[in-house]
Amino acid sequence: MSDGTAKDVDKFLEDALKDQDDEFNGFTYTPEEEQEVIKKLDWKLMPAILFSTFILNKDRSNLSNAIAGGLPADLGFDLSVINNSVTMHGAVFAAFTITGSIAAKRFGAHRWIGLLTFTWGVLIWAHVFLTGASNFYVVRFFLAAAQGGVIPATLVYLGKFYKKNELATRLSWFWGVQSIASAISGLMASGLLQLNGVGGLQGWRWLFLVDGIITDLSAFFLLFWLPKDVFSTKGLLRGPNGWFTPNQEQIAYVRTVRDDPLKKNYEQRVKPSDVWEALTDFRLWGHLLMAFVGLMPLTPFRTYLPLVIRNYGFNVYASTALTAPVNMLIRNADRVGYRGVHGAFAYAWYLAGWLLLVLLPETTDKTWRYIALMFLGGHPFPHALNVAWSQVNMAPIGKRTVASGMIIAAANLCAIPGAQIYQPWDQPYFRVGNQICVSLSATALALYIVQGTYYTWTNAAREKKWNALTQEQKDEYERTTKDRGNNKLNYRFVT
Repeated sequence: MSDGTAKDVDKFLEDALKDQDDEFNGFTYTPEEEQEVIKKLDWKLMPAILFSTFILNKDRSNLSNAIAGGLPADLGFDLSVINNSVTMHGAVFAAFTITGSIAAKRFGAHRWIGLLTFTWGVLIWAHVFLTGASNFYVVRFFLAAAQGGVIPATLVYLGKFYKKNELATRLSWFWGVQSIASAISGLMASGLLQLNGVGGLQGWRWLFLVDGIITDLSAFFLLFWLPKDVFSTKGLLRGPNGWFTPNQEQIAYVRTVRDDPLKKNYEQRVKPSDVWEALTDFRLWGHLLMAFVGLMPLTPFRTYLPLVIRNYGFNVYASTALTAPVNMLIRNADRVGYRGVHGAFAYAWYLAGWLLLVLLPETTDKTWRYIALMFLGGHPFPHALNVAWSQVNMAPIGKRTVASGMIIAAANLCAIPGAQIYQPWDQPYFRVGNQICVSLSATALALYIVQGTYYTWTNAAREKKWNALTQEQKDEYERTTKDRGNNKLNYRFVT
């Protein structure tokens, strides 16, 4: 691969895939060489991915800021229309997450991410032309459809470049940046809302206009920066020399396939059997429940955070600016090796935060209520852990691809019931809604404990059965079994 040509790439892949047992025809590399490849990925690929999710969450946060800026009153409707739109957005977003991972396989995740970003950027600045509830619903529908496919496409994309034990940490960065985006969105909104009346536009229209333009400009960068794979980093904004030397290209590819042989078929399109296997894997449904139940309280929290702070007695500009420290504290605590235990800890914290909001007397000073919100917002966010956990425990690769879409779908379907938790009659402190969030958080805590315990028990049971077999019986099992992926007796789950 000295000249980096497509012919050389094809030859290397052909040789590398002939026989997994020969360690890719004797191809070896040192830990230091591998670390250099990882460093390049972290400095060249991950910043673009983190930037894309920053843009996504900035745009998903602007509705809550627009609500505090008077959008419902200006368009002639109340919070019930907002709730209905959030419900619709969650359903549509979820539907397109499932198709998003499949589309990413078909059209190339590196293209799909940029195209979706440009599309929803147009729909963001289209909010400038809203006149009432009907066209508000239409724009929010198509916005959800465009945004829904980008996260599963990103999961498919990152899996091509990183090993299993590296992915969880990168996903923690991914969701951590979303918190930063929400924080910066609040600060931006605080300034843009003050343009109220300039050019005959309300402040919230300026907010959507500026956000949409930024998003569309960002989409062009993503389209010309993200490479198809480790062999395609030359050209466009990436420069004529690419990111890797020929030897580093081989290291970047071989190390991921040795870590997970399923990635030999990473470009393979999803088959109907993959969809069926994912739908019928009860272990995946445990992860889906954790996402659906555990993230449901975040819907009212994120949608109405500026309004809640405003109800405490802060003005509209302060209420949007004060979302920044809360969102900064919605940080990711994903660390490889914790999984179920760590997820349970996160929801114990979350539960305590909701209990605090429920138990505070109505006479409590607004400053103490804001501190309670800070404590709630500061809980370690376990969703990245759950996504990475589900991904490494799903096999074969087609099933894993479908599973990535399903878990993002579950994380957004929760917005359907979640959008109805805070009701107008429950203002200003939303006590009934907060009590519902207490119950949901307690349930999520229990689900994490059950899932982790199940994986530990299953591994022990499989290990006992496997060790009871002779070597001949093990070989016979490998030759004749119809079990696939994570259903095989010698497959071990990450706990």
